[in-house]
Amino acid sequence: MQTGATQTAKEQIRAVLDGSVGYERGLDALTVAPAAEVDPVLFTALQSACARLFDRGWQPGELHRVVGRRGTAPHTLLVIDAVAAHLRGFRPAAVDPRWRAQADALGATVWWPADNVYFDRLPARWRVDRIEILDTVLVLLGILRTLPAIEVLVPAPGTAAAAAAAAGASRASRGGRPGVVDVRLLDRVRALLAKAESTTYPAEAETYTAKAQELIARHSIDEALLVARGAAATVVPFARRIGVDHPYESEKASLLAAVADANRCHTVWSPELGFTTVFGFDSDIDAVDLLHTSLLVQANRAMSAAEPLGGQANGKAGRARLKTFRQSFLVGFAVRIGERLSQASDAAVAEASAGSTGGSGAAAALPQDLLPVLAARDAQVRETMDRVFPRTVRGRGTRVDSDEGWDSGRAAADRAALHKA
Repeated sequence: MQTGATQTAKEQIRAVLDGSVGYERGLDALTVAPAAEVDPVLFTALQSACARLFDRGWQPGELHRVVGRRGTAPHTLLVIDAVAAHLRGFRPAAVDPRWRAQADALGATVWWPADNVYFDRLPARWRVDRIEILDTVLVLLGILRTLPAIEVLVPAPGTAAAAAAAAGASRASRGGRPGVVDVRLLDRVRALLAKAESTTYPAEAETYTAKAQELIARHSIDEALLVARGAAATVVPFARRIGVDHPYESEKASLLAAVADANRCHTVWSPELGFTTVFGFDSDIDAVDLLHTSLLVQANRAMSAAEPLGGQANGKAGRARLKTFRQSFLVGFAVRIGERLSQASDAAVAEASAGSTGGSGAAAALPQDLLPVLAARDAQVRETMDRVFPRTVRGRGTRVDSDEGWDSGRAAADRAALHKA
């Protein structure tokens, strides 16, 4: 049963968020009200808002990221604590391992001794006054109210799907999880891409990146044929949301799409939320994520070196020229990278079809079956994407307003892309 004070605090908070009272007036009312009345209501409101979004498809890392884009660092700290408090109510067996892994990556732990003193402890922890705490919470609640439901890619804690995923992960830990790229292979790919990013010599970067793509392509082909032969458990296509940061989000999303397409994945770009949903098999998505991150680093480095005026634009005309150069550079880089990655993938397929991969032997065992197997996997991925996004529409294409930027971007892609060593 709610007390009159609790109801009053709820009404004050609701009035601020709905805009029925001025923000400053509402903040002042909450500031002078007894903390013992306001704080529990605020804590419940924060937890309820986050729990609602978790049930509507948002994952911990995604919510943390979007709040960081729309708010400030203190808002993201509140999200981390909300994740910790939310997880506290579920047994480990009821939480999808991917959901928990994101919470662990954020460092979500319950550090406060009791919920009724959470906001009482924050001022000392953050070294700010109570008014700033209340202001931060109210702003965050406003941000959370604006977020829409999104597609459920990882089931929320406490759902039957989450429990099933946790049980499956437990079995996989004892017998190996199909469909996930080998950890040792990922380590080798990361090491190669790190060398490609760090070298100042284009030929070296080309060699390292090419070797990484070669390992990725061969692993994907071998996995597909092992599944087709029944030598590995059947895997299903999945999806992952990958954040795309500003500036030049659309152009960076184009690069991600090019990398995904060359690695047998499909993408849906959500510009209003700043992420791309990548559909594919888990091992392929892992590879896309790694390769895209590395190529973005290489693209930014090459773009800085090629920028007109050394990247220092003065005046409105200079800034406009620099902006169009950068946009066109990234588009040219993405298009050319896509071409070269596709060529590398096609070469790997042709080599495997000829039975000469020299890898695990899986591809050589069924060379004549490779193309149908890959086509069937692509059909599975497309079916998954159509089920999750049944009404996607083609967005407007990226523009190229600077020939100089376009040519520089393609040239940079030639230097960073994927010839064999």
